[in-house]
Amino acid sequence: MASKLGVKVVASEDSKYKIDVLDYHGNHITSIGDKKYKDYPSYLKMEKDGEVPKGYADKRRELYWKRHGKEIDKLGDDWEGSRSYYSFLLLW
Repeated sequence: MASKLGVKVVASEDSKYKIDVLDYHGNHITSIGDKKYKDYPSYLKMEKDGEVPKGYADKRRELYWKRHGKEIDKLGDDWEGSRSYYSFLLLW
């Protein structure tokens, strides 16, 4: 998905976040994914490992979208390229 958005993702240099989002020149755009919380790929792995029931990841994704979907309307034209935008598309 990162390549479709025209960005690169690397492990975050900030200890609070999972991922740094960079443009293709290597310039930092934002950091996303609070390390205190899981994301969709984390839940998928937990499903695969049998730690949570099948379908749990999709349910968590649905709940994330419900909680954060309002940000799209709230930010309007400023949503694209925001921390919320990259979190929504790269982690969920």
